[in-house]
Amino acid sequence: MSGERPATPAEALATLLEGNRRFMGGCRQHPNQDADRRAALAPGQHPFAVVFGCADSRLAAEIIFDRGLGDLFVVRTAGQVVGPEVLGSLEYGVEVLDAPLIAVLGHDSCGAIAAGRAAMVDGQTPSGFMREVVERVMLSLVATPNGLHDLDAAAEEHVRYTADLLVERSGTIARRVHTGETAVVGLFYRLVEGSVRVVVRHGKGLAVA
Repeated sequence: MSGERPATPAEALATLLEGNRRFMGGCRQHPNQDADRRAALAPGQHPFAVVFGCADSRLAAEIIFDRGLGDLFVVRTAGQVVGPEVLGSLEYGVEVLDAPLIAVLGHDSCGAIAAGRAAMVDGQTPSGFMREVVERVMLSLVATPNGLHDLDAAAEEHVRYTADLLVERSGTIARRVHTGETAVVGLFYRLVEGSVRVVVRHGKGLAVA
């Protein structure tokens, strides 16, 4: 796509997926990472997508999607679990910054999912606030056929569950999805291949990419 900011949910999703294909192929362009871009952004930001992803160190959104400064408004928690602060941040990204897309980004070999399985099967519940994370991924493990044995399938289900939850829980996000201003998609990332696949969509005009 051109250097202009994607204006629609479909354009924003296409831009993310195009960047991921460059990343996979080793042909990254490293856009919007120079001094001119840095100076131009000083007065304010206008990201074209909000990325809500797992905090895993292998899941850096700007690298995976070959983007630069000011392109993505990124919110990350372990296991991309949702709480009030997350919802507030995502609402800010779409309502104040007017981003046309929210992308929930999960991945295979997810430590939070593995910890959830350990808690359910072996009773190994982590201490402190880590327990909150583990408890919030358990529903996805239960909802996945054979989820306690196929952890990657459970991780993919957790992406779907999270994307659905954003639309159900946030009136702001639901309203913008209904009007077509914003879409919510769930993306699943494969660590070895570096590939991103769309697993769920909420919104208008999102063709299969």
